[in-house]
Amino acid sequence: MAFAYAGRLARVDLESGSVRKESIVEEDVQSWLLGSGLAAYLFSEELKPARSALDSASPLLVFAGLLTGTYAPAAARSSWCGRSPLTGIWNEANVGGHWGAQLRLAGFAGLIVTGWASSPVYLWIHDGEVEIREANHVWGQGTFETYRRLREETDPRAEVACIGPAGENLVRIAGVMTGGQEHNRAAARGGMGALMGSKNLKAIVVRGSDKPTYPDADHFRTVVKEANAAIRAKSEGMSLTGTAGGIPATEHYGDLPLKNWREGSWPEGAKAISGQTIRETIWTRDTRCFACPIGCGKAVEVTGGPYAGVWGEGPEYETLAGFGGNLLIDDLSALAAINVRCNDLGLDTISTSGVIAFAAEAMEKGIILPDDVKGLQLTWGAPEAVLTLVEWIAHRKSLGALLADGVRTAADVLGEEAESFAIHVKGMEVPYHDPRGFVSIGLNYATASRGACHLESLSYWRGYGAEWPGWQEGPYDRFASDESTVRLTIDFQDLMAVYNPLGLCKFIVKGGVGPSQTVDLVNAATGWDWTADDLMRVGERIFNLKRLINLRLGITGADDRLPRRFLAEPRPSGTAQGVLPDLDRMLPLYYEMRGWDEKGRPTPERLRELGWEA
Repeated sequence: MAFAYAGRLARVDLESGSVRKESIVEEDVQSWLLGSGLAAYLFSEELKPARSALDSASPLLVFAGLLTGTYAPAAARSSWCGRSPLTGIWNEANVGGHWGAQLRLAGFAGLIVTGWASSPVYLWIHDGEVEIREANHVWGQGTFETYRRLREETDPRAEVACIGPAGENLVRIAGVMTGGQEHNRAAARGGMGALMGSKNLKAIVVRGSDKPTYPDADHFRTVVKEANAAIRAKSEGMSLTGTAGGIPATEHYGDLPLKNWREGSWPEGAKAISGQTIRETIWTRDTRCFACPIGCGKAVEVTGGPYAGVWGEGPEYETLAGFGGNLLIDDLSALAAINVRCNDLGLDTISTSGVIAFAAEAMEKGIILPDDVKGLQLTWGAPEAVLTLVEWIAHRKSLGALLADGVRTAADVLGEEAESFAIHVKGMEVPYHDPRGFVSIGLNYATASRGACHLESLSYWRGYGAEWPGWQEGPYDRFASDESTVRLTIDFQDLMAVYNPLGLCKFIVKGGVGPSQTVDLVNAATGWDWTADDLMRVGERIFNLKRLINLRLGITGADDRLPRRFLAEPRPSGTAQGVLPDLDRMLPLYYEMRGWDEKGRPTPERLRELGWEA
């Protein structure tokens, strides 16, 4: 039976071993879509703020998007949602690859997992059935071996999402990995790997033979074909060099982090670790997610030097910016080795590189002493020390036990001086785009739903010259802390708020797909008759719902802040030299434009306008 756009969800209680299947209410889909939108709604309905993230009753909500599994452009994504073990607030870790499509083809739009299994288990989901299976034989294994073994015992075509030792050890920066060594993709941010580990849940394996149907398949095919052609035409650079191809440009624009966000320029280093250099040296083939017209993934293999034999999915922009720029490592082979090791251990490379850069500065300042790290020589540009710390973090050994809980916790332990260079927002390590290079991304970090998250806005794309006729076009000042920057941030937040619920990759937006083109895909797939304004209204509703969740979890307007380094320490060189975002000016404007009060709370009037009572 072909899946409907609403579909079913499965509630799995690992403690009792029960599985309950439910139809998803179509009216809820019209209000919240699927993916992280419906997940946030269901989470809010059952939220108990006093329940910690790692309580056995704390739910893990895993949902495919509305279009995931269709042949809409890059309709591959799934959202891994719940209360973050890292930040304590709402979290959604989104991932591409092929897992989400297989969940839909297996007969489910989503899963809600609660309880604690008395011994390790994994879920085997296939053609409408959900089985809870014993996983002692893969507990302790890395994600690559787990992927291989669970495919062998279920279906060689199955897709596996699993945790590594980091998740098992409740490392709060652990992610969930899919695709194995050959095509690794990560639901990385916010500690969803620890949430799985707290339930003794090693993996979720999916395989299905269902097929989607459409109100008018020929029309949908035509809309998709036209969209794919336009996306490919604007994504040639991404197709050739992947996300890492942006490294030289981010360095030029003052967007690339350097030495725990302290330096301003690193042109030769950026060139050495760029996607262009990857293409010329260690690249072996392109990889792509389900239904993707871009193909930004780059498989790599190191054939010489001390890291010979390293192979797998190549490092993406964020990994290279974090372990490369932020730690000043310009050895591309070493960075490939660090990336592969993080993937196998199940670590978020953004947070892991962020806490290691924090530790390096703490050692430089004498806050962490050599005796505290067994004599490890953690200095800038030292890949072997970084590889050692990656292992320590995943296994909570030595200094790794402290860093495993994130930079906010580490700074709390080390004291006030360390807090001055702990780069996070609401406990989430900052991804690698600098608010001093693009001011709007700083406002987004301060207000984003899961803490510091570039993916909740991506407004900095305007600073690189991207335009969307009829939506975002014309002159743009990337350094302005004014009303136009606030409006830009909000508009991008509202559009991006529908992308995880739709299951679409945000790179198609970079490929020229704006609100009008997005809603065309939605209507063609579902038979709805929405306008672009309807879509943006749903995005605004979803964004406000997550704000309400976080308010219930203890967030206030006082938490909408940036690290001191971004507000008081300008970059010392480069094209963004001397720039600082004026958050004190922008934040009141943001609240006003959002229809929030002066404490950052959505007003009853604004909530009624968005379709529900306060």
